[in-house]
Amino acid sequence: MDFLKSAVASAISKGSSLPFSLGDRVDSNESLWTLHNATKRDDGSNCSVFTFDVNANKSRLPLAKNAMRKFRTLRHPGVIRVLDTIETESHIYIVTERVTPLSWAVKRKSITEETAKWGLYTVASTLKFINADASSVHGAIRVSSIYTSESGEWRLGGFDILSSMNDDDAVIYTYGSLVPDSARYAPPEINKGGWEIIKRNPLAAVDSYGLGILVFEVFNGSFTGPDQVGKTTNIPPSMHQSYRRLSAANPKLRLSAANFVDQGKKIGGFFETPLIRLTDDIESLGLKNDEEREEFLNELDSISEDFPEDFFKMKILPELLKSVEFGGGGPKALTAVVKIGTKLTDDEYSSRLTPVIVRLFANPDRAIRVSLLDNLPLMIDRLPQKLVTDKIFPQMTSGFTDVAPVVREQTVKAVLTVIGKLSDRVINGELLRFLARTANDEQPGIRTNTTICLGKIAKNLSPGTRSKVLVAAFSRSVRDPFVHARNAGLLAFGATIESFSEDDCASKIMPALCPALLDKEKLVRDQANKTLDLYLQRVRKHGSTMADTVLPPPNAVDPAAQNNPNAARIGTSNDTSWAGWAISSFTNKLTAAKGEIEPTSANNAPAVTELARPSSVPQPTTTPMAGPVKTASRLQVEAPALVRAASDTAAQTAIDTLEPLDDDDWGADAWDQGDEDATKADEDQFFDAGSSPAPTSPATTSTSAVPYDDGGEPDFAGWLAAQSKAKTKKPLPKGLNSNKTSAAKQTLPVRSAPVSRSASSRPAAKPAKIIDTKPKDEGEEDGWGDAW
Repeated sequence: MDFLKSAVASAISKGSSLPFSLGDRVDSNESLWTLHNATKRDDGSNCSVFTFDVNANKSRLPLAKNAMRKFRTLRHPGVIRVLDTIETESHIYIVTERVTPLSWAVKRKSITEETAKWGLYTVASTLKFINADASSVHGAIRVSSIYTSESGEWRLGGFDILSSMNDDDAVIYTYGSLVPDSARYAPPEINKGGWEIIKRNPLAAVDSYGLGILVFEVFNGSFTGPDQVGKTTNIPPSMHQSYRRLSAANPKLRLSAANFVDQGKKIGGFFETPLIRLTDDIESLGLKNDEEREEFLNELDSISEDFPEDFFKMKILPELLKSVEFGGGGPKALTAVVKIGTKLTDDEYSSRLTPVIVRLFANPDRAIRVSLLDNLPLMIDRLPQKLVTDKIFPQMTSGFTDVAPVVREQTVKAVLTVIGKLSDRVINGELLRFLARTANDEQPGIRTNTTICLGKIAKNLSPGTRSKVLVAAFSRSVRDPFVHARNAGLLAFGATIESFSEDDCASKIMPALCPALLDKEKLVRDQANKTLDLYLQRVRKHGSTMADTVLPPPNAVDPAAQNNPNAARIGTSNDTSWAGWAISSFTNKLTAAKGEIEPTSANNAPAVTELARPSSVPQPTTTPMAGPVKTASRLQVEAPALVRAASDTAAQTAIDTLEPLDDDDWGADAWDQGDEDATKADEDQFFDAGSSPAPTSPATTSTSAVPYDDGGEPDFAGWLAAQSKAKTKKPLPKGLNSNKTSAAKQTLPVRSAPVSRSASSRPAAKPAKIIDTKPKDEGEEDGWGDAW
C-alpha cells in the first residue's frame, strides 16, 4: 500500500512539473508529432503542445530534435510562434501559440478563394524568407505542415528536416526519407537521385515543387499522387501560369517562392486582393499619414463578409482600437471597429470592446460622438442596462445642448436606440427635460425629429405623465411654422391615439387638430383630415356605448317630494323638448281649477265674502276688516306669477341640495341679467293682480260655486310663509320685504283701481358678477406639461 501511494505521488509530482495542462488531441496522424490543445498553468491562457514520444519513435528522434532546435532559432511572422520547449527522457514537448491543423478546413473544403489566396501568400512569403534569407530548405511543404492560428492566419510548421544548405551534415540529406509520405510529396529528382541531389539544383527547387502541390491541395481538398501535379482543376485562372511553373518537372525551370510572390503582387496579379493589402498595411497603421490611413479604411469597408472572422478579431481589431483612441483613426476607424465587434462573442465584446466604447463617449471629439451615435444600434444589445444608464447616457446628454446642430440631431435620434436600456426614473425625468429643449430648438429639423421621437417612445413613458406631455408637445408641433413639423405632429397624434382617454380626445386633441384642416399646405390638410377622422370615430364609438341619460326614469317618484305637499313641481321628463321642465308651468290650465273659497269668521257668523284666493295662499290669521265688503269674484291669477314661484322654489331646492357651481362654468352673468328682468316683471304682475278689481266676465261671476284647484302649481305663498319664519337664517327673495309679508297675512282689500308701483319700491338690481378666468387646477401630479 505504501508503495502504491509513493508511485501515485511521484506521478502527480512529475505531471505538475510541466508548465501546461494537456487537453484534447487535435492532429490527424499525418505527422510524427501529436498535437494537443493545452492551457498554461501560470495565467490560464490557451496554447498548443506538440508532443513526441521518444520510446515509440526512436528512429525519428533526430527529426524531432532538429524540429525543436529550428523552432527555437527561426523567427518569422509566418512561422508558428514557440513559447517553450521541454525535453525529458521519454518525451519532447514544444509549447506554441494555439494552432489548428489546416488539413481540417481543406478536407471540408470550407476555405473561400479569397482566404486561400491570402493563406498561400503568407506561406510563399515565409518560404521566400527561409530560402533566400536563411539559406535553408524546408523539404516538407504540404497541407500537414500548415496550421492556422487563433487569428486565422496560416502558420508554417513541420520543421523536421528543415536544414541550412551551409551545413554539410544537414539532417535533410540523411533523414529526409523518414518524413511520413515522403515518396508521395517528394519531387521527381529526389525520388530518382536521393536528397543529395539538392546540392546540384537551385536551393528553392524542392520547396517550389512542394508549394505547387500545396496550391493544388488547397483548392481541391486532397492530393493523391504525382499524376495530379500540374493539373489546374478548381485553381483560379489568374494563377494557372505561375502554378504550372511551380510544378515543372525540371527543377531548374521551376518558379521560386520569391518569384511566385512577385508575380502575384503585380498590378492585376492574383495576390492583389483587399485582404492581402489589408494584412500588409495593418502592422504599420499607426505610422501612416492621413491620406494613407483614409485609403486603408476605405479598403477595410470594402471587405466582404466571407473573410476570416478570427483575423479581424485578433489582428485588425486591436490595431484599429489603438488607432481610434490614440492614433487619430477618426470616425471611419470607429465604424470598422463596430462592424468587427458584431462578430465577437458576448464575453469577448465585454472584455475587449465595451471599456473602449465607454471611454470614447467621454471623448470631446464631435466626429467621434456622431459616429458613436450612428453606430449605436449595432452596439446597444451588447451593452448592459446598468452601464448605459449610469455611464453612457450621462455622457450622451451633453449632445442635447451642443452648439453643433448635427450633434443635437443625432442625439435625439439615438434616444430611440437607448430607450430600452434606460430606467423609468431617467426616462420620465432627465430625458423628458432634454426633449422639451429640443422641441423648441431653433433648427426645424430637430423639432421635427423630437416630435417623431416622442411618438415612438410614448409607450415607454409612465401613465402619469404620458397624456399630459404628449398632448402639449404634439399640439405645439401642429402649430409649428415648419410644414414637416406640423405634419409630424399630426402623424404622432394618429400613432399614439391609444395613449389618450376619450375625454382628452374630445376636449383637448380634437380642438388642437381642427385649425390644421385649413392649413395653407395640402400635405398638412390631408393628414389633418385623416387624423381627425381617427379621433372622431373613436369618440363616436365611445359615445354609442354611453347611457342615454343620467336622469331618473319617468315613473320614478322622489319620496321627499311625495311627502312634502308644498314642494314645487317642476314638470315631468315626458316633455322631451329642449326646455323641458322649464316651460311645463306655462302649459297648466288655470281654468281647470275646481272648488270654491269658503269664507270664515271669528264668531262662526256668516263671514264676509273675500276675494277669490288660490289654494296655495295660506289662510289669514288676523281678524278681517270691519264693514261691509262687496262680494268679489274668483281671482284669476296670470301664469307668469306662478311660473316665477316655481322657478324660485326650484332654485332654492338646488341651493339646498347641490354644490355651488362656478360662474365660469355656466356663464352666470348672462343668466343673471335675464333673471333680474323676469323677476321684476313677475313681481309686478303678482302684486298688481292681487290688488286689482275682480273681472266682471260672466264666466267668472257665475253663481254656481266651483272649488278652486291650482292644477298642481307651486304653492308660492306657502313657501313665502316658510321663508318668513326662517328670515333670520336666509334672506327673502328679491322684491319681498317684511311689510309685504305681513300684508299677505291680512285680508286683501278690493281696490277700485290698479295700484301703480314706483321705481323706488322695486328691489335694486343685482351687481354684475365677475367671471373668474383663472384656469382651474386639474390636480396633476407633476408639471411636465408646463415645459412644453
